[in-house]
Amino acid sequence: MIGYGAILVALAGLLMTLPHFISEPYRYDNTSPGGISLTIKDPRWVGAWWLGFLIAAGSVALAAIPYFFFPKEMPKEKHELQFRRKVLAVTDSPARKDKDSPSKQSPGESTKKQDGLVQIAPNLTVIQFIKVFPRVLLQTLRHPIFLLVVLSQVCLSSMAAGMATFLPKFLERQFSITASYANLLIGCLSFPSVIVGIVVGGVLVKRLHLGPVGCGALCLLGMLLCLFFSLPLFFIGCPSHQIAGITHQTSAQPGPELFPSCMEVCSCPSDGFNPVCDPSTRVEYITPCHAGCSRQVVQDALDKSQVFYTNCSCVAEGNPVMAGSCDSTCSHLVVPFLLLVSLGSALACLTHTPSFMLILRGVKKEDKTLAVGIQFMFLRILAWMPSPVIHGSAIDTTCVHWALSCGRRAVCRYYNNDLLRNRFIGLQFFFKTGSVICFALVLAILRQQDKEARTKESRSSPAVAQQLLVSGPGKKPEDSRV
Repeated sequence: MIGYGAILVALAGLLMTLPHFISEPYRYDNTSPGGISLTIKDPRWVGAWWLGFLIAAGSVALAAIPYFFFPKEMPKEKHELQFRRKVLAVTDSPARKDKDSPSKQSPGESTKKQDGLVQIAPNLTVIQFIKVFPRVLLQTLRHPIFLLVVLSQVCLSSMAAGMATFLPKFLERQFSITASYANLLIGCLSFPSVIVGIVVGGVLVKRLHLGPVGCGALCLLGMLLCLFFSLPLFFIGCPSHQIAGITHQTSAQPGPELFPSCMEVCSCPSDGFNPVCDPSTRVEYITPCHAGCSRQVVQDALDKSQVFYTNCSCVAEGNPVMAGSCDSTCSHLVVPFLLLVSLGSALACLTHTPSFMLILRGVKKEDKTLAVGIQFMFLRILAWMPSPVIHGSAIDTTCVHWALSCGRRAVCRYYNNDLLRNRFIGLQFFFKTGSVICFALVLAILRQQDKEARTKESRSSPAVAQQLLVSGPGKKPEDSRV
């Protein structure tokens, strides 16, 4: 089944590339004398977005091949499965039903029979499993440790889903870097830190021989440190660009709002987008038409060509403007920003193994499989599905200029960088705080349970000591333990 699932994932990746091959080719303005002169820094640049899906689909398909050579049943499990089938056959026999009728069965035997059904639940038929499932589900959901750990993992998965979906776009808009460079930094820093965090968490659990209380303390410590290193992210970022006619200009530089008649003769289209930058004032214009430019100059170089627009009536002193958006003066801050994000991701992933151990140790042996299934169901429904929608809606509220298509909002051209940073990082901080609260409650409950267990053990210790005295000095303690 794992192999077939991987093949389906590979086919889904191939289907994602179909829009590139069946859609209408991209349209550009070919009427300009200089032709098409786009670079990777141009907002209109469209890269080979489909190539990554093809590579990923091929890798998944290759990785799925070994699964088809696995045996249907593991050798160690054959005898156990045969025993369970025999027990199930004896349980369902008519003679057994008459013998174990409710009128002839004590409450303790009835409970043992129900527990036996739960233990052989993997081999039940569909109707039998439906009868057993509600009781096991309610029994699992009533466990406070299980619920709190799953809720904390929901918060962490919501944070991870938002980061995985919108972090490249956030870095691209916040620090004015290219999409390829943003993804390269994420692949080189964030993903390795996640792997290191998961591995270190497992090593700590094994080396320190952590019990439930120790696992809860490790989870809480990791999330507290993750929350602490998230605070500087609110203050690392770049200010918004000065966009003529859109953002408020603090200086009295000439622009469309100061010269309303400078582009009247141009009849600029309202839906056009071909940004140009005035390097002297670092003011950006939506199109050369909005800057009042009437001439285009292309300077050829060895590796690339640079496009300039001259005779611009809306630019201070008629200076020429360069094609493309203005570069940011703080693009170098993207590296320390992503280092802090990677460190926080490693600390958050430190809780992966101990939290999973809390789930496995917190439920009964026969309920572990169902508990893991419920856990992943909650993660998909409560985290991975709504989190990208929540992050996307929060990011859309920071847009200051929308591109229109058929009279409707299509894509955001410019964001308020301060609002974008505060709301994106604020959502991440909110989910981390929720995870910290859940792990704190888990640790409090585990300590209370441990305290009650010690109290019960201390009360039973005098009886054990008395039994040791009665057993005599010739007997070993192991022979008379309770």
